[in-house]
Amino acid sequence: MPTEQLIHRLFSCPKGKKGWRQFEDICIEVLQFLFVPPLRRPRIQSRPISGVERRDAVFPNWISDTASIWGQLRVELNVRFILFEFKNFKKQKVSSTDVDQVRNYLSPRIGKLGIIISTQPPSRAALKKRNRVYTDDEKVVLFLSPNDLKEMIFIKERGEDPADLIMDAVDDFMLQYG
Repeated sequence: MPTEQLIHRLFSCPKGKKGWRQFEDICIEVLQFLFVPPLRRPRIQSRPISGVERRDAVFPNWISDTASIWGQLRVELNVRFILFEFKNFKKQKVSSTDVDQVRNYLSPRIGKLGIIISTQPPSRAALKKRNRVYTDDEKVVLFLSPNDLKEMIFIKERGEDPADLIMDAVDDFMLQYG
C-alpha cells in the first residue's frame, strides 16, 4: 500500500470510542510496514493464561546484534517483545492509569519498554507516573502520536531506519528523567 494511503487512513480515523478499532488496526498496519522485518509479525490482543490482561500488540524482537537499535534495546531494556497500546481519545489525555496499565503488562518475559500511541498527549500526571515507573521498576514508557508514526513513515521512505525515532524517544526520556 502506498505510504500516502497509510497516512491518510491514520489521520482519518474518527476519534473516540467510535473509531477505536479502526485506529488500532491502522496503527498496527503502520507498525508492521515500519518494523517487520526486522521484528516478527505482531501478536494482536495477546493474553496471558489468566486472561486478565489484554495487550493491544506485541512485536517479537529476536534481534540480539547490538549494531541494531532493536538489539540495543534487547540488551539494555531486556526487550523480548515491543509492547504497543493504542489510545484513540477524542479529548481525554493519556492518564496515569494508562501508564499503570502498560507498567503491569511489562514483565521479565516481555521486557522493560512499552509504547503508548495516542491521539492526545499525556497528562502531567501521566508524565509523573512514567517517571515513578522508571524509578520503581526501571521500565520505560514512551508516548508517541500519529504525527510520530507519520514521521517514521517518511524516515523509512528516505531509506533510513524508523527505529531511530524510538531510540531518540528513549534517549529523550533518559535525559529528562530525574
